[in-house]
Amino acid sequence: MTRSRSHALWMLAATLLCAAPVLAQAPASAARPAASSPLSDVLKVPRPKGGEWLGLYLMDKKVGYFFTNVALVPGRKDQVRAVTELVFKATVGSKLSERVHREERVYEAKPGGRLLSFVVDQRGDGGTQRLEATNTSSGLKVVRKRPGQPDEVLTVAASAEKTEDADQARVAILRKAVVEGVVTDGTDLEGYKITTTAEPAEERMVRGVKVRLSRAQTISEKEKVPVTAYFTEDGEMVEVDFGQTMKARAEPETVAKRLDTVEVFALTRIVLPKKLPVEARAVPGRAVMVMTGLPEKFQQDTYRQKYVKLPDGRVEVTLLSDFPKASNLKPLPVTDPDGGENLKSTIIVESDNADIRKLSKTLVGSEKDAYTAAKKVVTWVATNLAKDYGASADRASDVLRQKKGDCTEHSLLAVALLRAAGIPARRIDGVVYIVNDDGVPAFYWHEWIEAYVGEWTQMDPTFHQLVADATHFGVGKEGNAEITPLIGQLKVVEVKDKPSTAGKP
Repeated sequence: MTRSRSHALWMLAATLLCAAPVLAQAPASAARPAASSPLSDVLKVPRPKGGEWLGLYLMDKKVGYFFTNVALVPGRKDQVRAVTELVFKATVGSKLSERVHREERVYEAKPGGRLLSFVVDQRGDGGTQRLEATNTSSGLKVVRKRPGQPDEVLTVAASAEKTEDADQARVAILRKAVVEGVVTDGTDLEGYKITTTAEPAEERMVRGVKVRLSRAQTISEKEKVPVTAYFTEDGEMVEVDFGQTMKARAEPETVAKRLDTVEVFALTRIVLPKKLPVEARAVPGRAVMVMTGLPEKFQQDTYRQKYVKLPDGRVEVTLLSDFPKASNLKPLPVTDPDGGENLKSTIIVESDNADIRKLSKTLVGSEKDAYTAAKKVVTWVATNLAKDYGASADRASDVLRQKKGDCTEHSLLAVALLRAAGIPARRIDGVVYIVNDDGVPAFYWHEWIEAYVGEWTQMDPTFHQLVADATHFGVGKEGNAEITPLIGQLKVVEVKDKPSTAGKP
């Protein structure tokens, strides 16, 4: 089976990391700027002293914890420091997968104060690195430090993040208004719009007592997962809901750090009532199922997936696979139908890295046909990367150097090599059908790729499929946590031999 850390664990982590800055806390006893100095609203709201600890629960299983704190920088009355730390831990197959992500951000303390700097420390699954960033009007300068590697210096667009973005939830409740801002993501260094709305208060049981809680809902343009935080009148954050899948609950530090033993794939897999037909493995191929728990926004027909609404919230899904049409194939380089987004080099994809460009050129050689070139790239990745589910990496150049990993590493390196060759490409998130050692037919969370060779075609570098077969059900792109609410909610209630309501595709 595929042992991808991203697709039951780290997509959820991405959601939390995105939400972390807007849920930050500050000690009530922290020193305040002089009365004559203007105060940002992040310093005007009540909070528990010393920050807060929250346990993280995936489908009611404890898989991590979260700490957050905001205070004036010691000895300074003009700067605010926000600290967030996220720890995820779960068993992935036979191995323990753990990820620690810690950030410190410093802002001007005045209203609308700009982000001055931040430090990101990451260790565990995905690799160890430290990012030290300084924000100026001319750009965000980032120094990347990794054990045994020379430091790298990157300069990206200046961050538009403001002091109020460190705690949008409480600011929105204080103002009784919508708060909008931008947060620079600590993993890809891109700026994403964040919007928080104060919602009507509600009564809930907290530690056995019914209390009235203020609440605010935050959503990021990157993750698109609504995050709702609940606060007492004293400013204590008692719960955070990340859709129906993940919750964070206020706990003492010692309790927050006590985790359950969770095998994430057994917990999050989607069991099928019977096996898919043999033709699902063929190309051309097809599989037909009836699902529940699939929101309408995911029911968009594509060249690979067709949907028919049925009564009672059910939907018939037809999965298709086929070779790209010869008449549509294009020579290299290929124009990106999305305007260049799928050819872009980023801090994660790194298609402009010298080693990746060199390998891509070697693999493609004098080949002019884009699909033939794409097959060479996917074949090389499939046959030269060891399947090692405890050797993850978050950057394409790191994957190339270590030459091992799970489906996320295979997909990341393949996309980087394809883009370096002038082939638009992107990662696809979803599930893949596997009958594991226990004999249970099920979908497991997985990642593969899609390349534009004159038309879009999906390929799987983990399983060496030059056309991804009809056992692949895609629901998202580029490691986006938008699909995380499907985990634990999506069900397959019927496997069919052929479409009965849609007609033959």
